[in-house]
Amino acid sequence: MAEQALWTRARLGRCGPPLDLLTARFDKHVYAPHAHEEFTVGVCVGGSEIIDYRGGHIRTGPGSIVVLAPGEMHTGGPGNTTDGYAYRALYAAPGLLTEGTLGPGLPHFRDPLVDDPELAAALRRTHTELSACPDPLEAESRLPWLLTALAQRHSTARAVADTVPGAGHIADIVRDRLADELLAPPSLADLAADLGLSRYQLLRAFRTTMGVPPYAWLAQYRVTRARGLLESGLRAAEVAPLVGFADQAHLTRWFRRVLGVTPAAYRNSVQDSGH
Repeated sequence: MAEQALWTRARLGRCGPPLDLLTARFDKHVYAPHAHEEFTVGVCVGGSEIIDYRGGHIRTGPGSIVVLAPGEMHTGGPGNTTDGYAYRALYAAPGLLTEGTLGPGLPHFRDPLVDDPELAAALRRTHTELSACPDPLEAESRLPWLLTALAQRHSTARAVADTVPGAGHIADIVRDRLADELLAPPSLADLAADLGLSRYQLLRAFRTTMGVPPYAWLAQYRVTRARGLLESGLRAAEVAPLVGFADQAHLTRWFRRVLGVTPAAYRNSVQDSGH
């Protein structure tokens, strides 16, 4: 196993705060005792790691989630001498775990080792995709939602009510703003503040009404706009920035997700059918 540690900085909204993502794979590396100012949320993806924490030992395995509280000293090293360990970690400001919870103080995780296969898979998938393309709206749509789920399911905090009055109207306002500003969409935090809501309430209202989070709705809207430009004869590389995608690869990823073909294949097919 080749050792590596790759850091990616995502941003929660176009002008929002940063959030760091770590992809790590080690044979023998042992961390010195240290602490983070943020919550450390890690998902083991291979091998086993032993973490010294709160006077005890945590042994991870593939699919397990580890939650380490801000300011808590810990170390980490291989659980055995043959397989090493690999994991994905994110470093979340404490407020990201309190948006959808009630109660004073920070959420407390009595057991730092969390067994939740569904959430572990979602965290790993989100981490992987944002590490490859740290789109600000996508990061803000996905990470607070997953971290809220983590706190609601596995900490001592109580969940807020899931029902958001006027959810349909809220979703319509957010949808229209995203469509109007597709090249530089506003942050969800700013939209929520304008509506007198928390970001979690806005996400809940939008997902309940539209069936998808804001970033996914906007990506599909951008694909629709891109189709018209491709049909007019523009190439994918020209179209991507005109509809708000970061680059041609970003456009291609979403075009295939929505339509099942690449932009180039779509452009060729509609041009061929026109002759």
